[in-house]
Amino acid sequence: MVERSLDVGKAVDSNSSPPTMKILSIETSCDETAISLIEASGDLESPTFSVIGNSLISQINIHNEYGGVFPMLAKREHAKNLVPILKDVLIQSKMFTEGEIKIEKDLWNEIEIILSKEEGLYKMMMDVFKNIESPKIDLIAVTNGPGLAPALWVGISFAKALQKIWNIPLISVNHMEGHICSVLLNRTDEFKILNLEFKNNSINFPALALLISGGHTELVEIKNWGDYKIIGETKDDAVGEAFDKVARMLGLPYPGGPEISKLAEYARESKLPATAKFPRPMIHSHDLNFSFSGLKTSVLYYLRDNFSVLDEKVQITKDNCADIAREFEDSVIDVLKAKTIEALEETNAKTLIIAGGVIANKKIREAFLDLEKTLNGLKLRIPNSSMATDNAIMIGMAGYMRLCLNPKIVEKTDRITAEGNLKLCH
Repeated sequence: MVERSLDVGKAVDSNSSPPTMKILSIETSCDETAISLIEASGDLESPTFSVIGNSLISQINIHNEYGGVFPMLAKREHAKNLVPILKDVLIQSKMFTEGEIKIEKDLWNEIEIILSKEEGLYKMMMDVFKNIESPKIDLIAVTNGPGLAPALWVGISFAKALQKIWNIPLISVNHMEGHICSVLLNRTDEFKILNLEFKNNSINFPALALLISGGHTELVEIKNWGDYKIIGETKDDAVGEAFDKVARMLGLPYPGGPEISKLAEYARESKLPATAKFPRPMIHSHDLNFSFSGLKTSVLYYLRDNFSVLDEKVQITKDNCADIAREFEDSVIDVLKAKTIEALEETNAKTLIIAGGVIANKKIREAFLDLEKTLNGLKLRIPNSSMATDNAIMIGMAGYMRLCLNPKIVEKTDRITAEGNLKLCH
């Protein structure tokens, strides 16, 4: 089969904009199975995106009993979910057109080989796709890392199978670049001057990104789209991981981050006495790295010393848990803010992007909104709550930005593999 080519114009320094495109994107890096279809237009300086279809299935309830994501279970659930949610997205987008489509036996054999390690996915795909006309989609974008390798492979294999059936170009996307691009959906025109040929995206460069999630805590210097440098990262636990582990110590359900935040908010609203005291790890380390393992250990020791299960006379109450949650959350916020301010000074960034699932935390969001008010000229960009957590929309947007930078990337799709520890770099 001859792969369809994409003509998106020239690269970043071109004066011409790429054509309007419809991009199907697939995200399976962890425990959300997500597919979206977006329409993208504009250039790197002023991209515009609209969501045509979007579907997501979370596996939180399934992984609850494990206290975290079990990789092979996540892989199995992705294989079960991908075909139904793709069908849902196509129906939303009015692109689900039934008809008798002739797909050669040799092609089905190729697809069977591609999906050979994804339990049940080939049969589900064959049952549905033999009767669907090829949709008018210009590009498929799929997450290839970082994340859980077994989970990533399901999405990649599915994307490659779609590429074969529909003859649509395919590109891979770094999940963390997706989080950076998540702020673009609510792009404003505040930098445009009326009646003048001057345009600028809501991202002013140089920019700084603080990426905070269950698996990552990174400070990324962004000189321009596609030009990334990690200037600070966690040496052990990521911030979201620390939230989950502390929640487990307190007997709270998974995922622990939202539960810790609820208790912390209760402590503040109830004005509970501030009894617990925890360190602010590496806040004076004179570098931009993080460490949350010691903070987690401090909580463990505090519980041991004050609420030993061997002492039946001392029982931990909701107020005790709330006090601990508040102090833990305050410690995390103090460290994140201090390191970010230091990084802003070092990079002279004009825009601060904060993205990743942890920015859904109300108190952390408020803390950085307050910070923006104190730093003249700094523009803060935070995704809305639905875009903060893992989703396919951000993968589609990042795919479009990658394509604008280098139209030739679609020529290398056979090399797409799952990279669990993929780094964000230029």
